[in-house]
Amino acid sequence: MLKNFRGSIFCVIIGLCLAFWRGESVGASGVAFMLTTFAISLLEVAISFDNAVVNAHKLEKMSKVWRRRFLTWGIFIAVFGMRFLFPVLIVAIFAHISLVEVIKIAFANPDEYVRHLHETHAAIVTFGGMFLLMLFLKFFIDKNKKDHWISPIEKSLVRLARVKFVNEVIALVVLGVLIYFLPEHERKVCALSGFVGIVLFLAIDSLSHYLESKHVGEGAVQLTGTAGFAMFMYLELIDASFSLDGVLGAFAFTKDIVVIIVGLGVGAMFVRSLTLVLVDKQTLSKMRYITNGAYWAIGALALVMMRSAVEEVPEAVAAMLSIGIIVVSVVHSVILNKKALK
Repeated sequence: MLKNFRGSIFCVIIGLCLAFWRGESVGASGVAFMLTTFAISLLEVAISFDNAVVNAHKLEKMSKVWRRRFLTWGIFIAVFGMRFLFPVLIVAIFAHISLVEVIKIAFANPDEYVRHLHETHAAIVTFGGMFLLMLFLKFFIDKNKKDHWISPIEKSLVRLARVKFVNEVIALVVLGVLIYFLPEHERKVCALSGFVGIVLFLAIDSLSHYLESKHVGEGAVQLTGTAGFAMFMYLELIDASFSLDGVLGAFAFTKDIVVIIVGLGVGAMFVRSLTLVLVDKQTLSKMRYITNGAYWAIGALALVMMRSAVEEVPEAVAAMLSIGIIVVSVVHSVILNKKALK
């Protein structure tokens, strides 16, 4: 287990040193910047704990080569791509400012960047919320799903799989309800971003499913080549949706973009290390209900994100919901295992 966390521990040391240097270079307290970075890292881990379980669920199908790339290439994409460039891109699109100009604003004028983020907050969380909602529906509304944790509800959801395009209909209905409660000036942009979230999920899910069925033989579980790449990108998009809440929450701690990137990066690295531990220890097969719990946590997070488009929701709510649901699923799994041993 320690082997899987070596990279994360190294990132913590480097990250805290970088935060200290940043604080001293701008004439502030280096120690204060270090503590802020550590707090942002904890927030990222707390919000993304269910992300680790979902990643492990998908990563079990990938070859060791793609698992390693997920930790190396993936962490670079996660930190600079999903937690910095992705929000910057969204601001650039909805604020009608060039990408280069937004990056300059982020570093030179963080107050203005925060203002733009708040102006596009509803669109950002609508996109992420709809993507995660589709992920939740994909898991539970599945005719092949056998393991049920909250049996009455989950069995009912499985029966819905007989209805064609049911996932898309439910998602569009939820999006329509959300749009109804939004201020009129935000409805059009949120409708667009939510629709893009749905379509993007369908596109990457269909592509990964197609490549998996094409490249993986019957009974095989190791995705390689193009199929491995498709699953890799699938995981990165899932990670992007989870990271949106962390990015927005980090600005409650500081407006310094360097500290935010470092803090979120360290947290993301720990989530990836935790993912590898879950895969190596085969935790998902040993803990029967933990995967179900993680997807229930995703559903809860999706609703919290969409609720935050209408009114402010503290980031701690999402973190406590995610951890609470998963802890209950773990406890229930342990009880089940003990009964099986008797």
